[in-house]
Amino acid sequence: MSPILTPVKIGRYTLKNRLVMAPMTRSRANDDGVQPDIAATYYGQRASAGLIISEGVFPSPMGKGYVHTPGLITEAQNSAWKHITDAVHARGGLIFMQVMHCGRISHPMLLPDGATPVAPSAIKPAGQAWTDAGLQDFVTPHALSATEIAAIVADYRQAARRALEAGFDGIELHAASGYLPEQFLSSGSNQRTDAYGGSATQRTRFVLEILRAMVDEAGGERVGIKISPEMNFNDIADANPQETFTTLVDGLHGLGLAYLHVALFGAQTDYHTLLRPRFDGAYLIGGGLDQAKAEALIDEKRADAVVFGGAFLANPDLPERFRRGAALNAPDKATFYGPGEKGYTDYPAL
Repeated sequence: MSPILTPVKIGRYTLKNRLVMAPMTRSRANDDGVQPDIAATYYGQRASAGLIISEGVFPSPMGKGYVHTPGLITEAQNSAWKHITDAVHARGGLIFMQVMHCGRISHPMLLPDGATPVAPSAIKPAGQAWTDAGLQDFVTPHALSATEIAAIVADYRQAARRALEAGFDGIELHAASGYLPEQFLSSGSNQRTDAYGGSATQRTRFVLEILRAMVDEAGGERVGIKISPEMNFNDIADANPQETFTTLVDGLHGLGLAYLHVALFGAQTDYHTLLRPRFDGAYLIGGGLDQAKAEALIDEKRADAVVFGGAFLANPDLPERFRRGAALNAPDKATFYGPGEKGYTDYPAL
């Protein structure tokens, strides 16, 4: 049997295989951040994954960064997610919710009462935001006060609580892709002079406070974190990413986290060799994998589980296709985002 199809223990759960479905923004939610009924079909179709990580979910109205992305704040949002988790569980699957606060990667058109996006420092990112009116230039964000930071940590705590109430098996903190946690981690976007800025240790403080709050609510065995060093997405940059991310991972000791999810896209450093020995939970690798690469990672004990994005999007029965050595459907990039079933629930199974 392929090593990626063998069971593995991650946190409190024993996964039926080592294939993890990556968190992928699909932009099917309505204007109120409520998932449609077809989202339960979409996630349920992919329940043969050892673990599903949901698309990014904003923990507060100020965390929204894109049109038609889902939240977990209102009763309607939570009810829609409960239908989704029920669908996954009915087919024997496990699903974690990814919490995604976009911070400065947003726009007043997406935020309550036209509010200014927030960030560690008032540094305008290059690029544009997706809004209902089309692409809009990013704006200079509001630099968070210490009191406001504490309130956002509380939002993450509430999100963890709501996720469990909605039937999720655990929570993943999205600390990659240039969103708010990585904005605090990175020297290019964090130029604070208080306890949340300056040294690598102080720049990791925000992320560690969030994780402690999540662990308080869910237990470490139901909490994971995603990072993507040197991805440099959304105008994120750091003067010394090796120091930043080793400091962060060293800071995870004692939290008892279920996993560390590391996705690499063009990094110049072998972060897996650098970070895995520093982490005492399950280590998940994602980013540009195929079956052969994934099997080698498991065989060589470089990873405990492997994360697939586009392949799971286009192949709801990916584990079975790998088991049979069957051909894979190709993902249709034109339908990655936007409404409707096309490119969402209509990919054929074997």
